[in-house]
Amino acid sequence: MTMLTRIDLNADMGESFGPWPMGADAELLRIVTSANIACGFHAGDPDVMAQAMREAVENGVGIGAHPGLPDLQGFGRRRMQVAPEEVRHLVAYQLGAAQAMARMAGGSVRHLKLHGALANMASADEALARSAYEGALAVDPDIILMVIAGTAQARAAEALGARVAQEIFADRAYAEDGLLMDRRLPGAVIHDAEAVCARILAMLRAGAIITAEGTHLPVRIDTICLHGDTRGAVALAQALHDALRAEGIALQPFDGTRA
Repeated sequence: MTMLTRIDLNADMGESFGPWPMGADAELLRIVTSANIACGFHAGDPDVMAQAMREAVENGVGIGAHPGLPDLQGFGRRRMQVAPEEVRHLVAYQLGAAQAMARMAGGSVRHLKLHGALANMASADEALARSAYEGALAVDPDIILMVIAGTAQARAAEALGARVAQEIFADRAYAEDGLLMDRRLPGAVIHDAEAVCARILAMLRAGAIITAEGTHLPVRIDTICLHGDTRGAVALAQALHDALRAEGIALQPFDGTRA
């Protein structure tokens, strides 16, 4: 398959809280082309959001809302039982907060990406994903939904006729069903820069997710994610940025095509 000529590189950020720092937002915002900024439920607060939004605008980085479950202590990575109406409301609420802070910074929210346990649940449950995305689209019908490629998230977004950007992960391994491996499993989180770059270039050449066991699952790829809280995230992001450029791939925000 022909290698892509352009790709988006995104990172999750804005995840500090009060005096407790998390990640390296300022450094990442000089490398990535899209930022998924926490909205206060799983991480972040108004001051952290404002700073991340301001620095994103200064660096010309596309701003995304990153809503999660209301679980600060668990960083939004613990599963909760939530009804469809609750999911619609919690996503709409957090998107509204992100829009306000982005506007204050002189920017705007162009995409939305679900966080943590909410994202994992929506990857396997199309009805849950649809509820989440209905909440976002009710607030902004033109928002781009960043979805985990090849999952129920993608199917739900496409069924709603939304603008979509399909995402693969640089620092996370995949199970055979195309879902992310549980973080608690050995090898689920990848820290080695050489391994990160090699696997992403292989996926872009194949036009497919490559699982931990080597299975190819064909998908459309619009954006690559590096988690801002992964150890050595800045070095990983820079290494991947340089590897992509060396292959002649331009780094720029995704357009968000409709299904």
